[in-house]
Amino acid sequence: MPTLSDLVVRHTALDAADLDWLHSLVSDWQLLADLSFADLILWAPLQGEGGGWIAIAQMRPTTGPTVYHDDIVGTVAAKGERYLIDTAWNERRICREGDPDWSTGVPVREETIPVRRAVPVGEARFLAVIQRSTNLSSARTPSRLELTYLQSASDLAQMVAEGRFPFSGEEPILVRSPRVGDGLLRLDRAGRVTYASPNALSAYRRLGLHADLVGAELGRVTATLCYSDEPINEDLMIVASGRAAKETEVESGGTIVQLRAIPLIVGGGRIGALVLIRDVTELRRRERELMTKDATIREIHHRVKNNLQTVAALLRLQARRLRVPEGREALEEAVRRVGSIAIVHETLSHAPEEFVDFDDIADRVIAMAGEVSAAEAAVTPRRIGSFGTLPSLIATPLAMALTELLQNALQHGRPKHLQVVVEPTPDRLHVTVWDDGQGLPAGFELDNSTSLGLQIVRTLVVGELSGKLSIAPRLEGGTEVTLSIPLPTA
Repeated sequence: MPTLSDLVVRHTALDAADLDWLHSLVSDWQLLADLSFADLILWAPLQGEGGGWIAIAQMRPTTGPTVYHDDIVGTVAAKGERYLIDTAWNERRICREGDPDWSTGVPVREETIPVRRAVPVGEARFLAVIQRSTNLSSARTPSRLELTYLQSASDLAQMVAEGRFPFSGEEPILVRSPRVGDGLLRLDRAGRVTYASPNALSAYRRLGLHADLVGAELGRVTATLCYSDEPINEDLMIVASGRAAKETEVESGGTIVQLRAIPLIVGGGRIGALVLIRDVTELRRRERELMTKDATIREIHHRVKNNLQTVAALLRLQARRLRVPEGREALEEAVRRVGSIAIVHETLSHAPEEFVDFDDIADRVIAMAGEVSAAEAAVTPRRIGSFGTLPSLIATPLAMALTELLQNALQHGRPKHLQVVVEPTPDRLHVTVWDDGQGLPAGFELDNSTSLGLQIVRTLVVGELSGKLSIAPRLEGGTEVTLSIPLPTA
C-alpha cells in the first residue's frame, strides 16, 4: 500500500509544510475517530486540470463498528462524484446535510470536514477534506458517555476546520498515549469536570479519590491526591486544568496514571478541554523491572571483564617465569585471546542493551595486535569500512576470530601492510583480512591445517556464527582471509 507521503508527492500540489501538517493530523486522528464512533478517510485534491480527489489516509474507530472493511487508501474520485467533499472544500465548512446512504447494505451517515493549516502570515491554507462515515446499523438511544463523546468530536472537528488541530509547535504525542476508551474527562473553561467516564473515575479511585469528580476542579483534586507533602508539579497543573496540549504522569499510593490534555478552542476561544486518562501502573512496573535487569546484566559484564583481566594477568605472570620459548609463546597467545573477550565484555558493561558498536572493539583488537607484534615488523594494521552495531552473540566470537587472524598474519606472514576491510550488507557481514607477507605454505589446505589459531577461527566462524571462511593467496602476494557472517533480521 502506498504511503501518505508517496500519494501526496505524486498526485497533489501540496508542499512540504502541508505534508508535515497532514502527518501530524493522521498521527493523532484516532482520537477523532473514536469520539465520533466513525471511520475517517482523508481526501486530498488531485493535481491537474481535471481535478478530483484521492484518498491518502484512513482510520477505523475502536469504539464502534466500521463501515469500510476494505482499504480505501489510493482510491480516486472524480470531481462531482462526491458531493459532500466538494461542498466542504468549496464552501470551507463542515457538511452534515444529507440522508443516510444505504448503498453498502447498512445505513451510513456521511459528514465532511475541511482540513485547514494555520500559517504564521496570511490566510490559512486548506489542504484536504476528512470524510467521516458512521455505521448506523446499531443505532439506539445514546448514553451520557456517548453524548459526551459526540459533542467532543464535534468540537474537535470544528478545530480541524479552523486550523487549530493538530496542535502546532507542541511536543510530539507519545506512541503509548491514552486513548478515548482508557478514560476521558471533559472540563469546562475553569478546569472543572463536567463529565467523567467510568474508566477515568476508576483511575482516580485508585489514586485515592473518595468523592465524586464531577463539579470538582481537576488540577486541585489531583494535586491534593499526589503532592500532599511535596512541591506541586507545574506541568501537572497545566495538564489537569486543560490549558495546554501536554502529557504528564501522577503517582499516588503505588498507582501511576498518565494524563493527556486536549484544549478545546472553538471560534477563537477556549471552551474547555478533554483529558484522557490511562492507568499505567503495571506498564511502569515492568519498565522498572527491565531497567533493573539491564543494570544487573551490565554489572555482570563488568565483573566478567575484571575476572578475565585477572586471568590474563596471571597468565602473563606465568609466561615471564617460563624459560621454554614454546611455553611462553603459548601463554602469550592465551593472554591475547582472553584479552579480546574482555574487550567485548567491557563494551557491553557500558551498553544499555545487548548490542555494541563493534568498530570500537575492532579498533582496540587491531591496536592490541599491533602492539604485541615483533618490533622489527613495524606494521600498524588498519581498518577500512564500518562494522556498525552488532549483538553480543556475534561480537564476542567475531572479536576472537579477528584477534587470531591478525596475530597469525603478523607472526607467520611478516607483512609490510595488514588491513581489515569491512563490507556490510542488510543481511550479511563480509570481512576481509589481507596482508602482503610471505603467503601460504605450499600445499596449504584449510581443512587439513594443524594451526591452533586457524582451527579456533574456523570453529568460531563456521560452527558458532554459521558463516563462511575462505583463505587464499593474493595475486599481489600475501594472503587473503574472507569471512561472510549472516546478520539477524530485524
